[in-house]
Amino acid sequence: MAGLLLAAGSGSRLGRPKALVEVGGERLVDRGVRTLRAGGCAPVVVVLGAADTAVPDAWTVLNPEWASGMGSSLRAGIDALPDGVDAVLISLADQPLVTPEAVARLVAAHADGARAAVATYRGNQRNPVLIGREHWSTVHAMAVADVGARPFLRAYSHVVTPVACDGVASPEDIDTQEDLLRLRDLIGR
Repeated sequence: MAGLLLAAGSGSRLGRPKALVEVGGERLVDRGVRTLRAGGCAPVVVVLGAADTAVPDAWTVLNPEWASGMGSSLRAGIDALPDGVDAVLISLADQPLVTPEAVARLVAAHADGARAAVATYRGNQRNPVLIGREHWSTVHAMAVADVGARPFLRAYSHVVTPVACDGVASPEDIDTQEDLLRLRDLIGR
């Protein structure tokens, strides 16, 4: 089970690349890698773009088309996955409240036979998302502009296993300075 962390955006509403933002004394990109590894993913691939930086404990891929949106980063990440990987767990760098426990729940769903799975919070599909190798080409084709795996999750809902992550994680993301301050406060507590 590989981990794929999408961290290429410029953070236009935040005013700086989110991957480099520190929360709880740790860059979001490093926190995302640590979360994926601690949840059971190896190797971990990070897709960078607006910020090209060294990321310990991960393979990095630079997406030259990062400005076109998340779809190109997802495609670049899928293309970079090594042979022998059976499934990938996709996470976003700007969601620091996704925990190793949430990742582990999706990894466990895969071990129990799920070939596609999505974390749910109060019944709503969010991140992270697990995709088995046999679905990569479909996800790749559907990931355009600023859309990642969501079209696949909707079109192929009959093969997607929902995995409740309430109580162990939150899909809250950082888009603005206000979001950053609020999540820093939550993490600090």
